[in-house]
Amino acid sequence: MKKDLKGLAAQFRDYLNKETNSLLTIPTHDRHIRKIAAEINTGLRNLRGVRHKYMNGDRELKDAVTNISHDLRTPITAIYGYLDLLEHEEDVETVKFYIGQIQNRTDCLRQLTEELFRYSVIVSSWQGVCEEAVLNRILEESLLACYGEFAQKGIEPEIEITEVPVHCRVDRPAFDRIVSNILSNVLKYSDGDLRVRLDADGTIRFTNSAKSLTPVMVERLFDRFYTIETGRNSTGLGLSIAKALTERIGGKIEAVYTDGKLTISLRFQGQNQ
Repeated sequence: MKKDLKGLAAQFRDYLNKETNSLLTIPTHDRHIRKIAAEINTGLRNLRGVRHKYMNGDRELKDAVTNISHDLRTPITAIYGYLDLLEHEEDVETVKFYIGQIQNRTDCLRQLTEELFRYSVIVSSWQGVCEEAVLNRILEESLLACYGEFAQKGIEPEIEITEVPVHCRVDRPAFDRIVSNILSNVLKYSDGDLRVRLDADGTIRFTNSAKSLTPVMVERLFDRFYTIETGRNSTGLGLSIAKALTERIGGKIEAVYTDGKLTISLRFQGQNQ
């Protein structure tokens, strides 16, 4: 038994100091030692899971810092450039143009900082309250709130909402934000159309043509700071916030890309079956 315990201890020390998927193996029939080895193997599996999660999180953090730095540096660099041009410019119309560009870049910075703050609040301390609601009604109201923006873009949404009352438990401010962020994504990247459909089973689908997308891009739509294109006042946080909020209130969100069309679907707890 003593020899077996020494072998067990040696393997354990070795596995702690290197990256391996191997587990402890002890050639013994002693049930006590085998039980100890099994417990240690369980701990090793958990340790590897935590280690991988930490490593993935570390990579995500580095990517996030890189993206944030780029997103902040781009408008700041532009602002400094236009300020330098203003020092030597006397033409009134040109001065107005430069000031307008500075205002535009300042708005980009404000949007980025606000989105970062909202995202940090949602992922760390969101405490929304889910209540019974009729999905038909709150979806109509959320769509109506965004109608003006679609009119400005020349997009006439095609809306199909079932007449069957769909009951669910949802946090209303969170729901409004989720729908708003999805529709903002449509406004940025749609080829000029939008179809919103609520089925009797409670599934909401937002579908729009987006021929510039690829299946690989769609797989990353909910990633933090991922943007399809730069230069569109996009922080890459809109759909990440939608996903975080949906999951926080017990719902599911997914994106599918088929035949040049992007479909984002939503489902929440307590909907009609």
